[in-house]
Amino acid sequence: MSDQPLVLGIETSCDETGVGLVRGTTLVGESLASSVDEHARFGGVVPEVASRAHLDAMVPTLQRACASAGVRLADVDAIAVTAGPGLAGALLVGVAAAKALALSLGVPVYGVNHLAAHVAVDQLQHGPLPEPTMALLVSGGHSSLLLVPDVTADVRPLGATIDDAAGEAFDKVARVLGLPFPGGPHVDRAAADGEVVIDFPRGLTSGRDLERHRYDFSFSGLKTAVARWVEAREAAGEPVPVADVAASFQEAVVDVLTRKALLACRENGVDHLVIGGGVAANSRLRALAQRRCDDAGVTLRVPRPALCTDNGAMVAALGAELVSRGRLPSDLGLPADSSMPVTEVTA
Repeated sequence: MSDQPLVLGIETSCDETGVGLVRGTTLVGESLASSVDEHARFGGVVPEVASRAHLDAMVPTLQRACASAGVRLADVDAIAVTAGPGLAGALLVGVAAAKALALSLGVPVYGVNHLAAHVAVDQLQHGPLPEPTMALLVSGGHSSLLLVPDVTADVRPLGATIDDAAGEAFDKVARVLGLPFPGGPHVDRAAADGEVVIDFPRGLTSGRDLERHRYDFSFSGLKTAVARWVEAREAAGEPVPVADVAASFQEAVVDVLTRKALLACRENGVDHLVIGGGVAANSRLRALAQRRCDDAGVTLRVPRPALCTDNGAMVAALGAELVSRGRLPSDLGLPADSSMPVTEVTA
């Protein structure tokens, strides 16, 4: 048995109830419960439904995670929990559970930043993060470029979405194409059978827009362009080539994401790029990022898809790194902060 502390991580920022157990950079157990099916009929996450689902899932998910690791709660040395950003009610469930566990077990609690956790989780697959690292985080709520000199204390935002996040655009385009929610996996699968034959716009990539928003993202115009293209076909009584539209839309998104990520690496002298968040599971994003990183001499690190989506392992990974570096734990009065800035790694 390793003498490294056993850290339990809890994630409830959106519609996934995740619990992970980590020693050092080794994932020893985890469990995940999702309420995505309950939101599908609404075409998006309903905060109150998510909060109630977390309440129902918390104890069973804790039990399954401990069973998968072959440990008892009494073996845990520290608790980490997502304190923000995220849905306020959903965050409250996780934070309350973490406080109760920390108090009852007599162990420290670390309220951590959801975005920093998406960066830290890569250590579970690829080992310690180089310092500095460039991180591209893409999900339903976030599209961010972060310079990360120290994932436990120094995360610097370079750019972010100014409207729709990449994952949000995938969901909205999927709805236009008649594909199920969540849209990301379904658009990815549809695109595999299509060709990039429609030149959809790439927002904030040229001229004055690029000067003003060098590392920022905008996918609202792209989403609207897809909707108008589909509407025009339908109005003309012509069939909509779903696979080609999906492939062309997806190519526009991943082109912008990878182009700006490599620009940030080059202009900031960073030779490692980590991609995280739910959209990092997209097959075309992974392929194009790998090709462009190889051409630029940048080392690409992307966790396996199960570690890209929201999960407890990522929270435990950041918690374990905080413990190993001797960072101070949070107070038991730590709040849930739905708008927690990424510059605050801990609450």
